[in-house]
Amino acid sequence: MSQSIDLPKVDERVDELVQELAAIQQTSSKRIALLGSRHVPITHQNLVETLSYALVLGGNRLLTSGATGINLAAIRGALRADPNLLTVILPQSLDRQPRESREQLETVIHLIEHGENDNLSLAEASAQCNQEIVSKCQQLICFAFHDSNTLLQTCRDAEEQRKVVTLFYFD
Repeated sequence: MSQSIDLPKVDERVDELVQELAAIQQTSSKRIALLGSRHVPITHQNLVETLSYALVLGGNRLLTSGATGINLAAIRGALRADPNLLTVILPQSLDRQPRESREQLETVIHLIEHGENDNLSLAEASAQCNQEIVSKCQQLICFAFHDSNTLLQTCRDAEEQRKVVTLFYFD
């Protein structure tokens, strides 16, 4: 009994794997997006802060959003390493951001606000913001729960754009 193989799909997957391998082995600086959940323990936030610090010290440009939790931890680490290598893209205007993150966000050099989205729900604005962040990065690192729908959709979108995606689950 013979088995048929769909060669175009095999060729497409080989191309994807070659691109992923090249991105992983790239030693020059990269544009890395780091996104994650708002509701995480401080110990997890400290680990992400250390990770972002190390990524930026390595010469990588870090992109994130302005939410509390993981994104704010990424901002803290990047600011300690090199504020010029951090870009924060907000889903809405700075005034709409949580009070606890606004003070930190005001110190970010490369801050992009989307005040035109102030009339949208936070979920809608965040989804659009995440799409913009993914479009500007080469690699996405995401920290999520299995029910973090917006973040998981962002990961799927990044994979469709053939970005290197590293997804960590908290649960």
